[in-house]
Amino acid sequence: MQLALALAERAVGLSEPNPRVGCVIVGTDGLILGQGHTQAAGSAHAEIMALRDASARGMDVRGATAYVTLEPCAHHGRTPPCCDALIAAGLGHVVAALTDPNPLVAGQGLQRLRAAGISTELGLLGHAARELNIGFFSRMLRQRPFVRLKAAASLDGRTALPNGLSQWITGEAARRDGHAWRRRAGAVLTGIGTVRDDDPRLDVRLVESVLQPLRVVVDSRLETPPGARLMAAPGHVLIVAAELDGREAQAQALQDAGAELLSLPGPQGKVDLSALLSELARRGVNELHVEAGHKLNGSLVREGLVDEFLFYLAPKLLGLGREIAAFGPLATLDEAIELEWTDVAPIGHDLRIRARPAKCSDSAPA
Repeated sequence: MQLALALAERAVGLSEPNPRVGCVIVGTDGLILGQGHTQAAGSAHAEIMALRDASARGMDVRGATAYVTLEPCAHHGRTPPCCDALIAAGLGHVVAALTDPNPLVAGQGLQRLRAAGISTELGLLGHAARELNIGFFSRMLRQRPFVRLKAAASLDGRTALPNGLSQWITGEAARRDGHAWRRRAGAVLTGIGTVRDDDPRLDVRLVESVLQPLRVVVDSRLETPPGARLMAAPGHVLIVAAELDGREAQAQALQDAGAELLSLPGPQGKVDLSALLSELARRGVNELHVEAGHKLNGSLVREGLVDEFLFYLAPKLLGLGREIAAFGPLATLDEAIELEWTDVAPIGHDLRIRARPAKCSDSAPA
């Protein structure tokens, strides 16, 4: 199962919106007969890749055991059910790390295997398998992506100087690591302030990736320049405004530049962020990676929409400057948002900290 999880990692940046799954088929003598991981959406799943690998090696899988990081699917989507392929191949045993949260599966794959005389086990390394697909679980169970807010800051929590200068607070290793986290996401979210101040590309380029995340800009008054760098990067751009009426000229210019526009009006002329998360889930976004300024970050924190914080802290002190998230003020310390460490690690000369609100620190919120 450890090998199956390592294989599943190879599907990051490839299989979206499908879950990242790995499969290893082991013979009765302990010999590995075949292995594989999920391919691009519409292509073969992990179990099919493992069966193909075994066939290419000339291996007989009858009576063998399949270790798979997620329950074999039992429904016809863009590909046939994987449980049927395992049954047809004559496997004798299937060990799954987790039940598939997709209501179209949700235990039916394992049930169909047992009905065909294949014994099953469930739960081996389940926590690790769930973490690998935490966004998929979030989308299936909550109908919203898993939201990860990334920020690079000084040790005193400043993301930019008072004049907005921020490139670069952290080092090259931290920036490359940040791109690896972008690669995990189906979409990258930013705000119009960041577009104006930094003119970011928000694509994945410092690590290899087959897919590029959807780039989403929260832009209440439709002020994104058509010539912004993110408009020219590989992939698609979605600009979300509070209202499009009366902004026909700006809208047409952005559409001519290739952007898709969406209106999601919320209170006080702002974008409805909860509705935006629901819309992104509808589009198949499992993980949403936020790289925004203090205002949008503050709104996401204030509305309780952040599932994980990803901070890169540089060994620098900047004094006065822009904070990570503008929310509050709080009246008492008891009102502070309690976090729990998920991971702390040095990345080059900087420190990477991952933390989650205590209510969802153990796993993807149900």
